[in-house]
Amino acid sequence: MIKIAQLSCGNDYSGIQKEIEKAAETVGAKIVFPDVDIDFDEAIEDFGFNPVSPGLKLMVARAKALADKTFEADAVLIATCFRCAEGALIRNELRRYLQKHTRLPVVMYSFTENTKASVLLTRMEALVTIVKRKDLLGRERQVGITMGIDSGSATTKAVIMQDNEIIGKYWDPTTTVIESAEKVVAGALKEAKMDLKDIESIGTTGYGRYVLGQHYKAKLVQEELTVNSKGAVFLADKQKGEATILDIGGMDNKAITVMDGIPDSFTMGGICAGASGRFLETTAKRLGVEIVELGDMAARGDLHKVPMNSYCTVFGIQGLVSALAEGYTKEDVAAAACRSVAEQIYQQQLQEIDVRIPVIQVGGTSLLKGLVKAVGDILKTEPVVPQNSQFIGAVGGALLCSGFI
Repeated sequence: MIKIAQLSCGNDYSGIQKEIEKAAETVGAKIVFPDVDIDFDEAIEDFGFNPVSPGLKLMVARAKALADKTFEADAVLIATCFRCAEGALIRNELRRYLQKHTRLPVVMYSFTENTKASVLLTRMEALVTIVKRKDLLGRERQVGITMGIDSGSATTKAVIMQDNEIIGKYWDPTTTVIESAEKVVAGALKEAKMDLKDIESIGTTGYGRYVLGQHYKAKLVQEELTVNSKGAVFLADKQKGEATILDIGGMDNKAITVMDGIPDSFTMGGICAGASGRFLETTAKRLGVEIVELGDMAARGDLHKVPMNSYCTVFGIQGLVSALAEGYTKEDVAAAACRSVAEQIYQQQLQEIDVRIPVIQVGGTSLLKGLVKAVGDILKTEPVVPQNSQFIGAVGGALLCSGFI
């Protein structure tokens, strides 16, 4: 059984420990707590920072036990309460400390009293996948005829690959999981000039992966963090060395660091929809344009001209309406909306990883030129947007499931 070392503070007081353990058990893992001496002085000195909270001191001591290999684990979960500023600082520094001294995959999470196992499930599953399927994740070429299906919150995508080339693809807005999948599968098969019986292996990912895995008798049913990573580095031709993958989704965001195409640290989600593609969809509707046109407008606008804060979608739209009333152009307002989303992702998520160059921006929102421009402006580097960047999940699924032929 995969052992996930938990370094946390406040989990007992918040009452979420049973949810953490439930999520781990669901994916065949076990939560463990590194054994430590009651004297934390040596650990604190080695770490280089002495937190005030006893719970945070214990986290540091447990991290040192993993670094010194006096306690064995396969992966690490670092979790603190989202209201604790010191906890956020320690959480991030512990992640750096562990990546410096170990090769354990790490995920961080800031929890509330209402955190449920279902919210943690994808994160736990990704840790288990990285440990158990490292050889599969190291796969760099697709063979045979395979299909990947990505059932996302906003769109469903299907890709058919043959001998390392995409020969069919299709996407459509997600309505019901199976109906949307059947539509995109039919579209991809038509483009590939094939029948479903010609497909040798199928891989499913995304929110509807389990339902579709059963429906299509898929050989690979895998969470989107590892699958998207594989698809991103494959499409960007960055399968060797370091990279950061940024996927700004319709419901949540993913920031993943990889080494040779395999994730070693990642963060997922966001506190508010104002930091996701949903806010940009709402902005586009208010401006009376399609979402892709919003991206083109934003690229023509000034990123710094209109002050806007989208920490809450409601307040963000209020700011948008006020800016239009004050006479700002639609282009400048669209640019401000894109920058607001990019700023939030930088402040909320990219602080929890060490951004590695190149930054590969993927997912449907990577087609929004203004958002890519805003991300590049904040990170001071030009993101790589590969061809077919919106199909990363389906491409990753098609690539990885060829390992089961």
